[in-house]
Amino acid sequence: MESSTNRQRRGRGDLLFLLAVIVLAALGLVFVYAASYYNAEVQYGDKFFFFKKQLIGFVLGLVSMIAVSFLPYEKLKKAGIPALILSLVLLALVFVPGLGKSNYGATRWIGFGSFTIQPSEIAKYGFVMFTAAYFAKDPARMRHFTGILPVLIAGISVCILIMLEPNMSVTMCVGAIMIGMIFLSGASPKTLLLICIPVIVAVPALIIAEPYRLKRLSAYLDPWASPRGEGYQLIQSLYALGNGGFFGVGLFHSRQKYRFLPFAESDFILSVIAEETGFFGVLLLFALIGFVVWRGFGIARKCKDFYGYMLVSGIILAFAVQSALNALVVSGTIPPTGLPLPLISAGNTSLIVTMTGMGVVYGASRHTEEPFSHKIYR
Repeated sequence: MESSTNRQRRGRGDLLFLLAVIVLAALGLVFVYAASYYNAEVQYGDKFFFFKKQLIGFVLGLVSMIAVSFLPYEKLKKAGIPALILSLVLLALVFVPGLGKSNYGATRWIGFGSFTIQPSEIAKYGFVMFTAAYFAKDPARMRHFTGILPVLIAGISVCILIMLEPNMSVTMCVGAIMIGMIFLSGASPKTLLLICIPVIVAVPALIIAEPYRLKRLSAYLDPWASPRGEGYQLIQSLYALGNGGFFGVGLFHSRQKYRFLPFAESDFILSVIAEETGFFGVLLLFALIGFVVWRGFGIARKCKDFYGYMLVSGIILAFAVQSALNALVVSGTIPPTGLPLPLISAGNTSLIVTMTGMGVVYGASRHTEEPFSHKIYR
């Protein structure tokens, strides 16, 4: 018989995980204001412009996160195919004249008046829901390449639509999530090798296919060769990182946010964080991100069924992959591309969707029983 204390503890769920997610999102509010107030005042006449938008996203995300945490995750199993279809439709609507919104040469948003959403942020989790439901229906599928084909087709379809926007960074993110979920499902090393080799070959081919990607690759290899062109953003990011040193110049005292660093409040917010809080500030931030990832995979391991394991693992994997890619871009480790730091960067679609996903994870922790091992399906 299970004790009342254990039942009560399980009913509360992993409160440390929940608290860490809320703290990260709250830190995002502070850093968005710190990185954006000058640009917001110059561009919109209101230094709180981006902060207020982020605050709305934070409140909506918090409400959504708490609401879905009361929903047993098993209820989402039937939504796998509809979630994928909705994701593909939203991605396709980006290309409909009048609906799709372009910025800096890319069409990545759907706009309804002043309201905009970024479908690629939704598509990541739609793909996760589909993959989790597909493998859970018959876990033996991952033993054969043909059984994995529907997941590959779904993932590649999402990647193609995102690539056409164009958005190389989110394409890479979805591709990594696809391979990661296939690995977590228990696929054999031979199957993973068959999948990874074409992906490795495809990346340089996609870079060569588009001149602007070649320019970015060239800027990545030697940004000082075009300091006012393709190399400008990376150089400004590196200036911010170097200026921060070990302890930073102090909160709200960044110099690069004074319109030197493009997208300081969104894709490159980590550069401003590094400048203001230094190496140790970034280290603490990623320690908190790492804590969320660690607790999240711990929740996945304890799920009572294979679907819960795959769903929670996929959500945490998406968060971990995007966080890592953002840090690699900002530090110049990989070519610069547009990708927000989840829960931190300005952008309501990313914030609300990520917090909702974390609500699913926390909800799973409230409904876990005995530790679950997916090895029985291998």
